Order: sequence, then C-alpha cells, then structure tokens
Amino acid sequence: MPKQNFKVCWCWRRIFKTRVVEPPRDVANVFQLFAPNGTMTVEDLLKFLIQHQGEKKATKEDAQAIFDSLKHLNIFHRRGIHLEAFFRYLLGDHNLAHPPSSQVHHDMNAPLSHYFLFTGHNSYLTGNQVSSASSVEPIKDALLRGVRVIELDLWPNSKGNDVEVRHGGTLTSPVDLQKCLQAIKENAFLASEYPVVITFEDHLNANLQKMVAKMVIDTFGDTLYRTEAETVEQFPSPESLKKKVLISTKPPKEYLTENAGEVSENEMGRRPSDLEHVLDEDEEKAVPQYRQLIAIHAGKLKGGLDNWLSDDPKKVRRLSLSEVELENATKTHGTKIVRFTQRNLLRVFPKGTRVDSSNYNPFIGWMHGAQMVAFNMQGHGKHLWIMQGMFKANGGCGYVKKPEFLLQRGPNDEVFDPSAPLEVKTVMKVKVILGEGWHQDFHHTAFDRYSPPDFYTRIGIAGVPEDKDVRQTATIEDEWLPVWEEEFEFEIRVPELAVLRIQVLEYDTTGRPDFGGQACFPVPELRSGIRNVALLDKKGNKYKHVRLLLSINFERPYHL
Repeated sequence: MPKQNFKVCWCWRRIFKTRVVEPPRDVANVFQLFAPNGTMTVEDLLKFLIQHQGEKKATKEDAQAIFDSLKHLNIFHRRGIHLEAFFRYLLGDHNLAHPPSSQVHHDMNAPLSHYFLFTGHNSYLTGNQVSSASSVEPIKDALLRGVRVIELDLWPNSKGNDVEVRHGGTLTSPVDLQKCLQAIKENAFLASEYPVVITFEDHLNANLQKMVAKMVIDTFGDTLYRTEAETVEQFPSPESLKKKVLISTKPPKEYLTENAGEVSENEMGRRPSDLEHVLDEDEEKAVPQYRQLIAIHAGKLKGGLDNWLSDDPKKVRRLSLSEVELENATKTHGTKIVRFTQRNLLRVFPKGTRVDSSNYNPFIGWMHGAQMVAFNMQGHGKHLWIMQGMFKANGGCGYVKKPEFLLQRGPNDEVFDPSAPLEVKTVMKVKVILGEGWHQDFHHTAFDRYSPPDFYTRIGIAGVPEDKDVRQTATIEDEWLPVWEEEFEFEIRVPELAVLRIQVLEYDTTGRPDFGGQACFPVPELRSGIRNVALLDKKGNKYKHVRLLLSINFERPYHL
C-alpha cells in the first residue's frame, strides 16, 4: 500500500498510508439486491436502471453500452460485472446526476418573454468595475459558457472620431468596438445555436451612431435580425431566431430627448465631460440607420413605477432596473412585475457599489419573471455558481422556459403573487456517500502541510426564500477518500426554480476552510438513484478526477 510523507521539521516526518476507495455499504447492498449471485448480467443491470435509478425508458442496448464501457478494466468479467466494476460504473461518466450531454427539451416556440436568458453585465471587463482592463476575452469566455446576452457600453474615443467600449467615468481601459463585434460573431453559436442579444448602452453622437450601424451590419450581415416595424405586439420565439443576433438599446431620439434627464446604470459618479455629449443640439435628430438595427426597444416611460411597469397591448419593450430598484419594487408592485414580464422583458443589473464585480441573489428577479438577470461573469462566488447551475438546464442552450405559474392568468385576469404563502411540492432526499479524486488533482500538501485533508461537504437548496436550506456533513479527518454516508432531506416549494448547491471544504485550524470543489444543478433535471457529480473549481472549470457519489430521491410531501 503506498504511503505519503509530510515533513514537519528536519528531523520528523509524518507518514500516512493511502488506501484505494472501496465500494461503500449502499453500493454493496444495491449490488447484492440486483446481482444475488455476485455477478451482474446485462439483464440485471437493465433492471437496476429501471427499478432503482428510475430510468423507465432504459433499454437493453443502454445496459450493453455500459457493459462495453467497462471492458477496458482489469476487473471486468466476460460473464458479467462484479461489485468493483459496478462501483466504477457508478463513479463514471455514464452515471452523472446531471448529464452534460442532455438535449434542448423545452418548448422553444414561445415568445422571448417566456424564457429566462443567460445574461451578462459589462461583458467586456476582465476584473473589477473601476480599474480592470477591457478585453474581448471575457466576451468569448461568456459565449462559450452559453451566455446569450452580452452588454457593451459605447463611448466616443478621446478624439471623438471612433467608438470604443469601456466603463465610462472609471479607470478601466477601453477596447475597440469592432474587436468586440468580431469576437461575438466568431463565438456566438459555438455553445448554443439560440439567439444572442447584444445590449448597447449608448453614449454616442449621431455621426458615431451611424458608424456603429455600419460596423454592426458589415460584421453580422444576414445573421443580424431586423424588423421593419418600429413596434411589435409580441417578441419572436427563440426557435425562429436560431443563429440570429439581436440588438437591444434605447432608440436614439428617445434617449437624446425624452430621456435626456435620466441617469443610466453606468453614469453614476462620472465626470461632466463624460456626459456633456448627451446634451449636444446636433443629437436631437434620430439616426435612421441606427434605429433600424434595434430589435428589442428599451427605455423607461416618464413617471414612477406604475408607468414603468405599464403593459401596452400594442407594443412590447425592455425595461432595466438595478437590483435595488427591483427589490424595492417587489415590496409594492410584485404582481404588476409578474404581469409586465409575461409580455415584456425585464433586465436586472448589479447595483453600482459592486465595484468588485460581485453578484446578487438572482431568485428575486426570477420569482417575479425577470428574463435578463444580468451578472458579472468574470468573477466567482456562490451567486455566480448558482447562475451557472441554473443555466445547465435545457441542454445548456442559455434559454430556460419560465414556469407556467409565471405565465398564467386566472379567470379574473389575476396573476401569480410571489408574496403569497407556498405549499411544499416535493421532498428531496440527498445522501452524501463519498468523494474521490483530490489526491490525483492536487499536490499532497495542497490542503495541509503536515497531513492529508480533513474534508466536509455543505449541501443545500438555493431558491425562493422558503426553499433556501443548507446542511453539512461531519468532517472526515486525514483522508483523501472521505466516506460520509449522511442523508439530508429538503422540502421544496418551487422546484422549477430550485438549484442543488454542493461545496466541499477542508477544515483548517486557522478558521478559514480551504476550497475543495463546488457544483450546482437545476433540481428539475436531476436524475434519481445512486449518481455521481463532477466538482468544479471556483471559476466553474471541471476538475479532471474530483467527484462525489450521492443518492438522490424525490418523494411526495407528507401532507399529500
């Protein structure tokens, strides 16, 4: 048995024996149930898939494919698989709790307003909101991760004769607009063929708007979606917009005249010189070429919340609110927001004080039907992990169909009330069985200089306030292959918006635990039974070997 040495000082070393992960009791018991003779045949495996894993549509061909995937192992036997091979299958890619290869399965023929869109904020920034560089790389990375809404802030360059993308009024460096558009063109449909929306925050004069129009048309050509109608009664569907790019911004004339007094999300605290061009008399005229680019018109109506959230039956539009504006609005206008978002688009963006590019709770927006909950994609943290987990749904295409309760209207035209009490719809039981792979992906002193790691798992539900719950396993000391075998139960009221959140931490005597991996998954798409989950690093990249083995089961609530 191999050993690991930890040097404590020049004269003293601690030696720990390393072991090979063995099938735990849960695995051994279920193997005995379906293979009482000690060997599991293809027929036995098929019964296991149907009866224990809940794969009602599994076929003998599916079971045979699993058999074939195990033939390279020395522990495989021609007559069937023994316990060890069965255990390796459970920890392999054929048995993931949420398969990455799942296909788009939501109805994609409804209007855009019926979907949540994977949405970025200040998509060009590489770091914080004040002093980081602007680049095309974050745009590429976001698109390759399935993000479907890219935000670009358009400003004149120092000479006023060209357009650059930057966070105005800050020390962030600019990047050329043409480079950004080209990056979008080259990467827009590699991860998903569903439409990409580019939201412009426009700080340009008429001549530069004309220049932008030419750039956009020349770059995207037939890929650009345009409509001759100035207004539309209903947005088109994602299906009808496959491999199309849409522009969303405030129409120039509305921005430069009616709304000249508004402060946009990126104008807070800017120098007067950054804003003075808004008041130029030459900009009173709309630029037809630029206006014709706009597929999704944006802007606030005059007045307060009641006007902002008014639903014009002859025209749909996009409204933008900061996270603080939305949170305040939900206290008095919850049902009106739900009604507005049934036909119109609502974009939510981070408050201006998030200079570190942190993010916020997305469920406030989602629970009220907000389609574009805009996040800073360049950082990390629990809210971004939850966002990434949510959009693993529907084949990772960047569009998730909103729950029906957010789209329905009652006999008296009433809509869903997010503040009303909710009943439990399902009970989810998750057993954390074991973990493996850290000793392959990390140096043996990565967590502790003097001993193997002390891992524990935090597992819970992220969702609407009533569903939020986090539990924690015991800490397994000095062990690269921790076996917990602890079960937790979660009552879920809105499973359609629930995300299973997993984080493995390593106990540190200094008080701050070390990070050992994380993963988030949409609860409605999790597969029941004994399943494994691959863990990711802080940036959302998958570790090569680290994963957990779980047992997942859904039950009816006890009151039913």
